Amino acid sequence: MKNLFPTEKFANIRTPFYYYDTRILRQTLEAINAETRQHDNYFVHYAVKANANPKILKIINEYGLGIDCVSGGEIEQVLACGFPANKIVFAGVGKSDWEIELGLDNDIFCFNVESIPELEIINQIAASKGKKATVCFRINPNVGAHTHANITTGLAENKFGIAMEDMERVIRLAQSMDNIAFKGLHFHIGSQILDMDDFIALANRINALQDRLESQGFHPEIINVGGGLGIDYSDPLAHPIPDFKAYFDTYTQYLHLRPGQTVHFELGRAVVGQCGALITRVNYVKQGAAKQFAIVDAGMTDLIRPALYDAHHKTYNLSSDQPAEVYDVVGPICESSDVFDQDILLNRTQRGDLIAMLSAGAYGEIMASGYNCRRLPIGYTSDEL
Repeated sequence: MKNLFPTEKFANIRTPFYYYDTRILRQTLEAINAETRQHDNYFVHYAVKANANPKILKIINEYGLGIDCVSGGEIEQVLACGFPANKIVFAGVGKSDWEIELGLDNDIFCFNVESIPELEIINQIAASKGKKATVCFRINPNVGAHTHANITTGLAENKFGIAMEDMERVIRLAQSMDNIAFKGLHFHIGSQILDMDDFIALANRINALQDRLESQGFHPEIINVGGGLGIDYSDPLAHPIPDFKAYFDTYTQYLHLRPGQTVHFELGRAVVGQCGALITRVNYVKQGAAKQFAIVDAGMTDLIRPALYDAHHKTYNLSSDQPAEVYDVVGPICESSDVFDQDILLNRTQRGDLIAMLSAGAYGEIMASGYNCRRLPIGYTSDEL
């Protein structure tokens, strides 16, 4: 494990911090491009909400991916990192006026629209600027995903998207607006999906909706299936690259496209998840009445996924070769939920040891907060250490 990290270079870096292995990131991007090159109508947009570190974004840009943004701040960040505006898709259920203006001013590729009120505001703002906004409609397909409830987005009970029964009415409304160009449909059913049957179910639902639209003379140019492909949190060393072949092949086999249609994907976690690790240092080892605690200097402010999603990150002691013992790994935050993992085996741990929490490249650094007035963790790449 030590050989995977330049631990000698970590000694003088203030912990906690994020470490990104750019070799894994580049291998992941190469794997994506190897699959999509077989399909001239497949386009991948990186979902920047997973990780917006500029050093990571600039590497992703080298490989020609587009961008999926969910805020004006993300649009500003990716533009500053050199992504072309005409590759930016802007999603999100609650776009503010200034964010819509930002997208229009930069002539982004597309707005993924989630409601009639949003469509009306985009049309109004576009008219005031003398522009025409390209839109896809996010349709809620009422397809469940085998994942955590907090990251399931495709059910009728979720806040996202337009109901299927309203699809034709919304398209007709868009076509009646002078400053809207309707281009296609957008879907997203959730995140951290490993069961290809979920994507098959989505493809089948899209096929049925396309049949409905075709019978009424609607011919969308774009089918955006969202993202959602997960990573292996339990054994990341054995599976550092997600199974992109199975993912893209699923849509190739089951999604029935019409002539001229393009397919857009919005992958986030699958792109950056395995390249990142949270590096933290042991402050204390505490023997409780029934538990042994490794108290580290990272907390839920630095990596909130365990507290928010009951997530588990494979954890290693980078400093010890001693026999393994059972620990609860906990942080310093004044919350009982500030627990990274319970009853896990670590090589015998002592104050000052460096601990690595793997598979933290997605929804780690980007979700960090200043709760308890804590400093935000810094992200370093293997290229700079």
